[in-house]
Amino acid sequence: MIDHISIGVSSLKKAKEFYDAALKPLGYSCVFTVDIPGQGVVAHGYGEADKPSFWIGKPEKLDKKANRKGGTHVAFVAKSRKAIDAFYKAAIKAGAKDNGAPGPRPHYHPNYYGAFAYDPDGNKIEACSHHPE
Repeated sequence: MIDHISIGVSSLKKAKEFYDAALKPLGYSCVFTVDIPGQGVVAHGYGEADKPSFWIGKPEKLDKKANRKGGTHVAFVAKSRKAIDAFYKAAIKAGAKDNGAPGPRPHYHPNYYGAFAYDPDGNKIEACSHHPE
């Protein structure tokens, strides 16, 4: 249903380092960089193969405090619970703040398993699966 989503970050370099580490356990990597003549690099796109579906970029305005109070929330598809555990560990190691350790979330549905964190700019990120393991 969704082709892609973009979030603003305060430092493109730091955010790229963070998302390179956090998304690697899920099998996602930076597959496209937007470099505009006269402006330089303004965005990086993450996904599989050559299809970016998650973008980080220079925002018009960024408010870390507002993000932590209900801003952006992005949930990444994970192929296994083991990948979710690895995503969470990699994200925390790369500078994320905890927002819910890996585990079942039966209040969503019986097979929901997820892990939640805040990226360095306060965006809420998650890795989840919907199948029993």
